Amino acid sequence: MKYGIRTDRGLKRQLNEDNCNVLVGYPGIPACFVIADGMGGHKCGEVASKQAVDSVCNLLLKADWEKKNISEMLRDIIVKVNDEIYNFSLLDEATQGMGTTLIITVLKNRKLYIGHVGDSRVYIIREDSIEKVTWDHSFIEELVKNGSITRDEAVNHPKRNLITRAVGYELGLQVDTYEIDLKDNDIILLCTDGLTNMLTEEEILDIIKNNEEPQDACDTLIQKANNNGGEDNTTVIVGKI
Repeated sequence: MKYGIRTDRGLKRQLNEDNCNVLVGYPGIPACFVIADGMGGHKCGEVASKQAVDSVCNLLLKADWEKKNISEMLRDIIVKVNDEIYNFSLLDEATQGMGTTLIITVLKNRKLYIGHVGDSRVYIIREDSIEKVTWDHSFIEELVKNGSITRDEAVNHPKRNLITRAVGYELGLQVDTYEIDLKDNDIILLCTDGLTNMLTEEEILDIIKNNEEPQDACDTLIQKANNNGGEDNTTVIVGKI
């Protein structure tokens, strides 16, 4: 498969609290994409996101890919990383309360496995459509879900960045998992909310469809997010089946 990856500080933030990595081409290991967005407004978000991505990748490299149920494995990995970050945060007052979103995707035997916490997202682009696979763990998503506000009203809501689950914030983390059957020419997109707060899904679809190379798509998405204001860190991973 082809893939592209890029993270950018944006135009308004002093630090880039996003982190990401890709494991592709390792013998015996399926393609894995990892993305994390440190909690804005909390201490050491960039520390939490880096620790999450580094720990996840180490665990993926050591995993038993032949015997383990992949969805269960992703859940176990995220819970383990959550506990590691939480316990680390207690060692220093400066790091207490830090946390991060986290998404792990694994492509194996034409199926996409996802482990997910927070409001970073996974999309599938198929032919001329874009579908959001993950459900945001956010205050706004709960309001939309229970009918308190509409999807259009959620776009500019002042609390749209408030998440309800984060890795490293507390013990007893609940992890969502998904399994998606893939088809030829499907495109996988992982992104932090720095992208989805700056671009509509229609704009994202148009850019990806008009850039044959995944890295070009990543670069163009970041550029467009910055052109639209660049209010947050932005991270994107694009993979083509």
